[in-house]
Amino acid sequence: MNNSLYSKAANIIKNSKYLVAFTGAGISVESGIPPFRGENGIWNKYDPKIFDIDYYVSNPQAALELRNVFYDVIAKAKPNKAHIALAELEKMDILKAVITQNIDNLHFLAGNKEVVEFHGNTRYFICMKCGKKYDVARVEITEQPPICEECGGLLKPDFVFFGEPIPSEAYTKAFSYAKRSDVMLVIGTTGIVYPAAMIPTEAKSAGATIIEVNLEPSEYTTQGITDIFLQGKATEVMTNLLAEIKK
Repeated sequence: MNNSLYSKAANIIKNSKYLVAFTGAGISVESGIPPFRGENGIWNKYDPKIFDIDYYVSNPQAALELRNVFYDVIAKAKPNKAHIALAELEKMDILKAVITQNIDNLHFLAGNKEVVEFHGNTRYFICMKCGKKYDVARVEITEQPPICEECGGLLKPDFVFFGEPIPSEAYTKAFSYAKRSDVMLVIGTTGIVYPAAMIPTEAKSAGATIIEVNLEPSEYTTQGITDIFLQGKATEVMTNLLAEIKK
């Protein structure tokens, strides 16, 4: 642990006027949720086609496949110390918002109130025809496609599939927060998934200081977007950083 680096980052955060966090899969790995990429990633075990909207629409068993891949894993996952540290920073009125690429609901479960889910979430299913939302607990996921009780349309998980655009509200809010931030805390994301990857770049362009937390250097580190790089597991780094902030 580089004490001077943590102290510098903590002072920047304490003196910030509008701190925003941007999180990716790396923050949730320690909660038992596998990332999509990498050695133990979902893509190494399953065909990415199951996350393609055309595949979902044309295959009745697609919802069941998704449940078997990770819905059950997400249902068991609990927020870890990194999620909880962000929730505490919000309670201290230091952190203004979390923008997350994750669909695992863990920021909400940790206690964060202002969360922009850039890629949607797994809490709901949404009707592709009329837009009605259903709590996931109300949807029976079997080999038959889930159908809307209002209009008979196909229900899909309320997250972004390949072939779908980012929801306009989430997109607008995320980039608005990025432009407004004077410090952005980037945690557990490699910077290779677009358009989400542009969010820290947008913050940097608007004058924000970028503090990155990752196991390994990312695109942000190598491209000079990051100002301070805190290397390590998200839980350990965020626990140490929160302790410095509280001094």
